[in-house]
Amino acid sequence: MTASLHHETRIASTPRPLVVFSLDDQRYALDLARVQRSIRVVAITPLPDAPPIVLGIMDLGGVVIPVIDIRKRLNHPPRDVRLSDHLIVAMTGKRTVALLVDETKGVIETAPGSYAPADEILPRIELVEGAMKLPDGLVLIHDLERLLSLEEETAIDRALRATSGGDAPVGGGSIDKPEDGAP
Repeated sequence: MTASLHHETRIASTPRPLVVFSLDDQRYALDLARVQRSIRVVAITPLPDAPPIVLGIMDLGGVVIPVIDIRKRLNHPPRDVRLSDHLIVAMTGKRTVALLVDETKGVIETAPGSYAPADEILPRIELVEGAMKLPDGLVLIHDLERLLSLEEETAIDRALRATSGGDAPVGGGSIDKPEDGAP
């Protein structure tokens, strides 16, 4: 309990950079340390037998990366992919993923006193680590560790192995250097 409180205090008092993105009119953020890049939307290839949260896969420099429907996970209404959409390539706890977002807004840094842990906002918010208060509203900080369930991770692994047939590196680690043993 003390370690957790110490961790939250450190997060709240230590400035850290966040990548801000939007879905509809809501702003979210990801820890910059987890983000590899943001790009304009590219062709997304359907991935048979993938969980519903996966829109498909994309090829980024020869590495196959699952594209996640973050709108669905964060309870935004579904909509078709637009040419103006962005993909944020980031690391969850286990793999590189591309998150389809409406727009990448840029990088901001948390300021002392502007961060509120999720427990202070609303207990049991599962996908949000906390929020940052800005003069023009809140930015919800998304927790990538909780993005995919164990079942979804397993289903993605199965679908990627079945699709790749061992030909293309599958995004499991860094997009610049796939993890050893990747199919």
